[in-house]
Amino acid sequence: MTEAVGGDRRKPAWLKVGIPAGGNWRRVSGILERRGLATVCDSARCPNKAECWGAATATFMVLGSVCTRGCRFCAVEHGKAGDPPRAEEPEELARAVAELRLAYAVVTSVDRDDLPDRGAAHFAACARALKALRTPSGESVRVELLVPDYREGEIELILDAGPDVLAHNVETVERLQSLRDARASYAGSLRTLSLAASWARESGGCPVVKSSVMLGLGEEESEVLRTMDDLRAAGCSSLVLGHYLRPSPMQVEVARYLGTEEFERYAEEARSRGFDSVVSAPLARTSYHARASFETAGGSGTK
Repeated sequence: MTEAVGGDRRKPAWLKVGIPAGGNWRRVSGILERRGLATVCDSARCPNKAECWGAATATFMVLGSVCTRGCRFCAVEHGKAGDPPRAEEPEELARAVAELRLAYAVVTSVDRDDLPDRGAAHFAACARALKALRTPSGESVRVELLVPDYREGEIELILDAGPDVLAHNVETVERLQSLRDARASYAGSLRTLSLAASWARESGGCPVVKSSVMLGLGEEESEVLRTMDDLRAAGCSSLVLGHYLRPSPMQVEVARYLGTEEFERYAEEARSRGFDSVVSAPLARTSYHARASFETAGGSGTK
């Protein structure tokens, strides 16, 4: 069952999320502040912040906090240009991950169209700094990168850094791509994923290629299923389906709320199409339960 937006009808129960609490929350916040690091948890007003930070996990956001894109669903600050990349950021990021004793780190970034390589070299330096770390058991820290729509000549820098997961979000179905900044495109996102998948095949299976789709923006079921098919054709093996939530009155409204049973049905459809890992739930986001998703996708071996 779905629920229409507006009127006096109650919003779904799944919208109720916890508030930050506990020692881990304060510890994560202190480490990030001391290292001068940003997270997408704060910038994008993620509904899972309380759960993730309470478990001492966070999705780090590099290359500053100002995005050069202006997507209509996103609350991240945007402008024509961001601050110059911080030369010390890769090392500070690695130190924060070590201090948090993370075995799995997720890193994303704002779009930086104002930089010559759109920030790819800096992003790659952050990934290399993390891949040089070792867990207490001596294994390499797993690194998941959620990247912009890097093209040929850019994405190779990222892939050379050795990420375990390369994620890029198609965001929504093709018909609703106008909700994204005009410089983004459905075909461009599929191309980014396809380049990563080709690299994975040539390098023996790494990285896992992942994408995410927001629901509740007015898409039809047939469009969601077609998007799944397009992602599989591009070589994507890990899929996240989550519900769009309006971060503030400045962003586009939710078209309708989906029930949890719809997410369960979409999960079944995705698995039937051959996705190795599927996370499908209203509050799911790209990096939500990222380590478990990676292991389900067949990436549990050492690298």
